[in-house]
Amino acid sequence: MDRVRAIADTVLYEGYLLWPYRRSALKNRRRWTIGGVYPRGYAERNGDHWTVHAEFLLEAGPAAEVEVALRFLHAVHRQVMNGDTPTDEIRVGDEICTTWQEAREREITSGPIAVEHLVRAPVRVPVEAAAGTEEEPVNGRAPCGGGGVRFVRSWGRVDGHVEVSAVPAGDGVVRLRVEVVNTGAAEDRDGAVRAGMLCAHVVARTGGGAFVSLTDPPEHLAGAAAECGKDGLWPVLAGEPGSRGTVLAAPIVLYDWPQVAPESPGDLFDGTEIDRLLILSVLSLTEDERREMAATDPKARQILERCGALSSGELLALHGTLRDPRRDVW
Repeated sequence: MDRVRAIADTVLYEGYLLWPYRRSALKNRRRWTIGGVYPRGYAERNGDHWTVHAEFLLEAGPAAEVEVALRFLHAVHRQVMNGDTPTDEIRVGDEICTTWQEAREREITSGPIAVEHLVRAPVRVPVEAAAGTEEEPVNGRAPCGGGGVRFVRSWGRVDGHVEVSAVPAGDGVVRLRVEVVNTGAAEDRDGAVRAGMLCAHVVARTGGGAFVSLTDPPEHLAGAAAECGKDGLWPVLAGEPGSRGTVLAAPIVLYDWPQVAPESPGDLFDGTEIDRLLILSVLSLTEDERREMAATDPKARQILERCGALSSGELLALHGTLRDPRRDVW
């Protein structure tokens, strides 16, 4: 698996759904608390971000290019309909159907941009995700008492832009700046979530150049690295350890070349927690709790099924691993 996408996906879904992975849990009633970029009017009233940015250094050759990708989750409201009647929860055969919030991945890419062009003028990439709806029948069956049941999913419009610019920062070095701006409108939190860029982060790649570590810059670039600003995004080198072709700017603090632990059997959405503890907690759920977890979200159902299928050897591998911090990252 692509190391960059693996860790970027972990960032994307950080906090998406928290243990005990059930809709009724208090901490799952107010979601989308990490990396949100919301409409300006709402954000300024509530102390949230409507714009985030990161600056980082690039040792650029004469033909160097950069490509910037903004990735975020787009909130989706999943409404259960019993015929024409909105319903919070209903049983269809052995399945429980619940109204809930899901999310879809969005990715906006700039395409390759010549660094010499960025030094002359910034490039603005529009972010436009149209509102929409779709329907999904529930297994083509009717609940007890009759009447068709279906999910109706709807999402709001997201508007904004990504601005990429560069200024010289030394001989053959430029300081790149990537700024993400939400230009939408919202009056309350529900509206802001629907119009928000949730868990927003940036992946920048270069051809013909090499990014500089801001965590451990070479001595001759330490001053230039210290001048790099950031707000809401923390840029680190990403990919194969030692490579300098990719930067991940995330809303959480990481280190250079982060990676998902190879022992991890899959996403748990609590990226800073211990897989073994969370998996054992899932396995200890009652049958009623498991049914609610499975009904809450398709991704929660996947966690439940994956945890139940783990072998004793796979569980033992999660007990603990010693690594050399000078060589390994996790």
